[in-house]
Amino acid sequence: MELLLNPLQNYIEKGGFVLLPILISSVFMWTFIFERIFWFKKACKNDISVNEISQILTSAKLHPAKKGLNAFLIQKYMDKKTGIRKKDLKIIDQSLMEIQKNLNSYIAAISILAAVSPLFGLLGTVTGMISTFDVISFFGTGNPKAMASGISQALITTQTGLLTAIPGMFMAVVISGKAKRAKDGLNEAAMIIKRSIK
Repeated sequence: MELLLNPLQNYIEKGGFVLLPILISSVFMWTFIFERIFWFKKACKNDISVNEISQILTSAKLHPAKKGLNAFLIQKYMDKKTGIRKKDLKIIDQSLMEIQKNLNSYIAAISILAAVSPLFGLLGTVTGMISTFDVISFFGTGNPKAMASGISQALITTQTGLLTAIPGMFMAVVISGKAKRAKDGLNEAAMIIKRSIK
């Protein structure tokens, strides 16, 4: 454990104070990413296929094992339906809006945190280069060890910022795609339910 902590501690010390906000934003970003992955996994597990919807509406029975987004939409409709077409259509639209509100949660936050990380990295680069030029102004170019500290800070913060941003941006796109597919599936399910209302 100590062998693992020493290089990490050295890395953080060399990166300087700017490394701290990059690491904090990375922790928050990955927390949101994992929350969304598990949410979509749970939301799509044991769901009702589009082909099953008409059959369920006809029998007015929903299997208790079905827990997905489409199942939730159908259950909401079946619990609240009145038999009056206008009111029932409104119930579907309200239920759909309620479910879809949760689909895009944290996606904007993930994108922002991923975009901010390289900016913190750039700030570290500038801070490191200022430190290097300060050393040059005092000692000239005759002290490479003192200069290396500023250059090291500049490179480490840039590297960390990019290492945080690249997978963050990728995951934001993946999660957005999942949200869009789920939204399309819900809209299709809502259209089938609406067509069944007489």
